[in-house]
Amino acid sequence: MDNNQAIFKIGGKILENPNNIESTVSQLTKLYEENILQKILLIPGGGSYANFIRKTDEELKLGDELAHWMAIYSMNYNGIELNRKYPELELIEDLKDFQDSKSIFCIFLPYNYLRKNDNLPHNWDVTSDSIALYIAVQLQVNKCFLIKDIEGIYGIDEEIIKKITTFQYIELKKNNKLARIGLDQASIKKSKPIDSYLLTLIEQYGIPCFLINGNKNHQRISEFFNPNISDEIKIFTKIVQKSSPPL
Repeated sequence: MDNNQAIFKIGGKILENPNNIESTVSQLTKLYEENILQKILLIPGGGSYANFIRKTDEELKLGDELAHWMAIYSMNYNGIELNRKYPELELIEDLKDFQDSKSIFCIFLPYNYLRKNDNLPHNWDVTSDSIALYIAVQLQVNKCFLIKDIEGIYGIDEEIIKKITTFQYIELKKNNKLARIGLDQASIKKSKPIDSYLLTLIEQYGIPCFLINGNKNHQRISEFFNPNISDEIKIFTKIVQKSSPPL
């Protein structure tokens, strides 16, 4: 796939807030208008539906298999809802359709595709984060973007870590050196910004993931792709395999 095509996983907190998703779609549209990206694949997160399934699984012991596919189907549902708000965004269920589509934006509904291409573990280590990177691998994309409601990964000093390897992330988490800070410094949030299997996929395939804030109060996506803004000023976290060269 060409470098002017990109995959963006859209987190539930962005999808479920009308202002946040409007800001995200607007910024991505601007990237097309400025000829930075020509085709964009959106992968919806499971959001509140997946969280409900997780809680139900904890209480009723649904089992890994059922809970896994229910959570993935919640991604489909959110994708369909996103299409209702933005009918110009084409719904697709096969990756070949993205390659053949003349649309700028496509929303990928992963359930049927993953049923036929079942290469991921069936447990809560795998969420839409891992699925997005898995799809990036299938499309031979050289990076993956995770649009969330956080600025990035915070260290114990409450500073955003601009770049972190899979090994460093595991070590910091094991030693409780990841801050419990969320989008704003006042809101405390458990530091679990990514699912754990994502690290395995990054290490296996060498495709980096970028965590970028899609909150309506910022323009982090536009800033990230702006060549006139230095990386030192941009706010994001890049997760790479442990053998990756410096930023």
